[in-house]
Amino acid sequence: MEVYEGLAIAQGIAVGKIRYHQMPERLGYPHAISDVRQELARYQNAKKQAVAELTALAEEAAAKGDMQEAALCKRQTALLEGAGFSRAIESLVGTEKVNVSYALVTTRDELAATFSSLEDEVVTARIRDVRAVTERLTYILDGLSRERYRLKEPVIIAAENMSPSDVIELDKSKVLGFLTQGGSSLSHTSILVKAINVPSLICVSVQQQWEGRLCIVDGYAGKIYLDPDAALLVEYQKRQREEQKEQAYLRSLKDEEDITADGHRVRLYANIGDLEDLDSALENGAGGIGLLRSEFQYLGRENYPGEKELFQTYKKVTQKMGDKLVVIRTLDIGSEKREDYMGLSVESNPAMGNRGIRFCLERKEMFKEQLRAIYHASAYGNLAVMYPMITSVEEIREIQELVREVKEELRAQKIPYQDIQQGIVVETPAAVMMAGELAREVDFLSMGTNDLTQYTLAMDRQNPHLKDRYREHHPAILKMVDIVIRESHREGCWAGICGELAADTVLTGEFLRMGVDMLSVVPSCILPVRKEIRETVIGEGLVPGP
Repeated sequence: MEVYEGLAIAQGIAVGKIRYHQMPERLGYPHAISDVRQELARYQNAKKQAVAELTALAEEAAAKGDMQEAALCKRQTALLEGAGFSRAIESLVGTEKVNVSYALVTTRDELAATFSSLEDEVVTARIRDVRAVTERLTYILDGLSRERYRLKEPVIIAAENMSPSDVIELDKSKVLGFLTQGGSSLSHTSILVKAINVPSLICVSVQQQWEGRLCIVDGYAGKIYLDPDAALLVEYQKRQREEQKEQAYLRSLKDEEDITADGHRVRLYANIGDLEDLDSALENGAGGIGLLRSEFQYLGRENYPGEKELFQTYKKVTQKMGDKLVVIRTLDIGSEKREDYMGLSVESNPAMGNRGIRFCLERKEMFKEQLRAIYHASAYGNLAVMYPMITSVEEIREIQELVREVKEELRAQKIPYQDIQQGIVVETPAAVMMAGELAREVDFLSMGTNDLTQYTLAMDRQNPHLKDRYREHHPAILKMVDIVIRESHREGCWAGICGELAADTVLTGEFLRMGVDMLSVVPSCILPVRKEIRETVIGEGLVPGP
């Protein structure tokens, strides 16, 4: 038996055979050509087929409501159809008289080498897309089988690296778990992997020789056991059965109230990024939507969505949730989330650049279109709105002036709307220190602990070199949460947490004793947090919210 360790990004236990996922050695094998025109015609035909495949995958993802996968496929299609990518390939084929697949791989490697020193997420995402498109085209050109994506039985996928495209094309119903050597817990690939809800580890010393070997993946301890002995196998099979019982118990809590053992009510809401997440939130018994990320409507396209398109989406979410509160976060674009049509310049430090509310206040007409859509949709249910990356009272007052203009425009057009709650996302130390002043201007404060943690610790949360130093439970973060809750209540606001810490059941009791009014988590975490809430005794000293 061999034991290896990794970093768990999704919990659970898996027992099954390893399927090693690798790139074929023949990919991009070079040879000279005599007819450049014929070779370029092969490239154009392959490109058409690749575009057709990606278009079909995008439509399939959109039909399932998976807008992240759809956006990824559309982005890769745009790369294929763009002039810059093809020009580089055609130039190399014409000048060097080499086959297209070799030109593709050479261009890919040159781009990766050129930009390898840059840590900008936009650039690295572009390189990932180039790699995925290169692989797809080369498979088509060289007639290689895509058999590696076809799974005949349930297996544990092991790979040096997995691209988002790899995850999309796998038959997810036959994936028991993931093991990768590279990766980041917050990468796009990891986000897609977490959605599958199977145990997954990164930073594992994966080897090709593992193919076909029996493996246990412990997504709680971050360990894997190759060729486990009989006693260990029996132990983990028992743990699997216990885990299944626990899952059945959690499912029984779907319709239970979010109330502590000594009678204190808490709002337990869901964070969603698209309409597919909405169904999952309802299936898990969410009390409302504490964070609707509106970016999915702006990404993977060639221009801004119109007001009517935005309105229809918000109306659909609102009507589906009925009387339950839906909090829409206005566009939080910038940093790693951007598209070419937005005209954002490349920044040396995008996490601290033109993002969130700064971007929106710079483009007021675009921002007002979203606000009009939100207020129009408010006539169909229980809506609230919150603004990201707020650091000053002046920003809130500037927003409120735009809101007044939007209401006047809607009244003039005789479009119904309601006066809805307005809040801000507290995600910078500045917002924490100004919590009292900010709370006087709005109805609620919701803490985005992901950004708040990295800004407070001055550490990039996606930097693998800092994974042992990046402490989400740092005392400074917990003190900040306490400050925001107390200042909110003092000014008559309710306070929530919508970052990943809200789903950390180790801290649930502490947050409840601080007096938090709302916890908003990804749909898959609702039931575990509900269980923790119902088992918590707060006792004396709770500072109740408004």
